Amino acid sequence: MISWASFLTILGMLAATYSTRLIGFLALRRRTLSPRAAAVMEAAPGCVLIAVIAPHFVSDKPHELIALALTLLASSRLSMLPTVLIAVISSGLLGYWMQG
Repeated sequence: MISWASFLTILGMLAATYSTRLIGFLALRRRTLSPRAAAVMEAAPGCVLIAVIAPHFVSDKPHELIALALTLLASSRLSMLPTVLIAVISSGLLGYWMQG
């Protein structure tokens, strides 16, 4: 069973994540974005993904570096969803196999 602290932490993260989307929607709902602003909004998910995986570039763990290489290869050939799936699955499986 999940502890109350973990449950409340997950709810807090959910609220923080959803509120950023809601605030963005409310702030921009009646505006027409310029082509440049639209390009920035389209690039944002990729920037977030890079911010999440960037610390692994300096990792001393071989399984993280291999998973990173697989993710970079996938990102050069595939769209966002398959790349994220490959990253999560390769990191989990390699971590399990190489540390166990």
